Amino acid sequence: MLRKIVHLFFIILGGTIGYLYIPAIVNLLDFTEVGWLASPWLGTILGAIIFFLISYMVAGYVVNFLKWVEESLIKVPAVDLFFGSIGLLLGLVIAYFINMPLQDINIEVVSQVIPLFIMIVLGYLGFQVGFRRRDEFINLMNKNRKDRDKRKAADAEEAKDPAKPKPKILDTSVIIDGRIADICQTNFLEGTIVIPQFVLGELQHIADSSDVLKRNRGRRGLDVLNRIQKELPVDVEIYEGDFEDIHEVDSKLIKLAKVIDGIVVTNDFNLNKVSDLQGVAVLNINDLANAVKPVVLPGEELVVQVIKDGKEHNQGIAYLDDGTMIVVEEGRNYIGKTIEVLITSVLQTSAGRMIFAKPKLLEKAL
Repeated sequence: MLRKIVHLFFIILGGTIGYLYIPAIVNLLDFTEVGWLASPWLGTILGAIIFFLISYMVAGYVVNFLKWVEESLIKVPAVDLFFGSIGLLLGLVIAYFINMPLQDINIEVVSQVIPLFIMIVLGYLGFQVGFRRRDEFINLMNKNRKDRDKRKAADAEEAKDPAKPKPKILDTSVIIDGRIADICQTNFLEGTIVIPQFVLGELQHIADSSDVLKRNRGRRGLDVLNRIQKELPVDVEIYEGDFEDIHEVDSKLIKLAKVIDGIVVTNDFNLNKVSDLQGVAVLNINDLANAVKPVVLPGEELVVQVIKDGKEHNQGIAYLDDGTMIVVEEGRNYIGKTIEVLITSVLQTSAGRMIFAKPKLLEKAL
């Protein structure tokens, strides 16, 4: 069907050109003795036939080009096309008003060529501005609408509750971890739970990974978010904005926390440190987990099973029921055995807690 339309277009184009220019060419060549050759209708027929024959040579290229344009436009999101078209129209309107004074100038280049050039340039610039700055326009419209809808409610809430809790921003690691859902269920987190759109995008990317472990972690994170949003009595808000000039998700989280005066919830040790350096409040899930673990003091005795050897010479590794790692000095010879150990020291950081111990048998031997 598209090929037939191309043929028809060439026939109409050829007939129009033949009607306008073939009689002038005949007169220019001085074929006055054959006057019927200068007939416009004969020129129309000749032009249509010539361009119809040409269309058979170029129709395939034209059809392929049109299909390529069609496929490219289909892939472009509707929002991008909308804002690009708005920008194009604004550029053409501006070009029209600029060209109005130029029409009165009697110089052909100024009155005809320059207006065309201005329309092309401004139309292109308008399209690019609308297309590339679409996210800012969307955020601006959303912000204005939300500000209008929430201004009165926010004033009333501030009057009732001047110490309103700050929003809590979840990062990717704490969502995948899964413990955040249980914490929300216990009502330990106050205020709105904010889930940025760029974090959702990273989760979806992980869930679509070819690596099985990553894919399972990403899907678990999405399940956790569904549970928080649908089953738990917390206020969840999806932040639609983005910071296109910032590429790393952790940096975007810190920027968002500064913009909305929020608190980042994470179990990422590095993000915790960077946030502290930039003056952003952080809630570390590992700190909470460490705080509620049973207290183990140096000098106490424990019964543990040595599972594997440690990094240093003659070290063995054991674990408590809550996952806390115990480094057993001189414990390599007891791998696979359950022994009594004596706690020598405890190291506790935001990255977790580590207990150092030595076999009680060695202590008795001394």
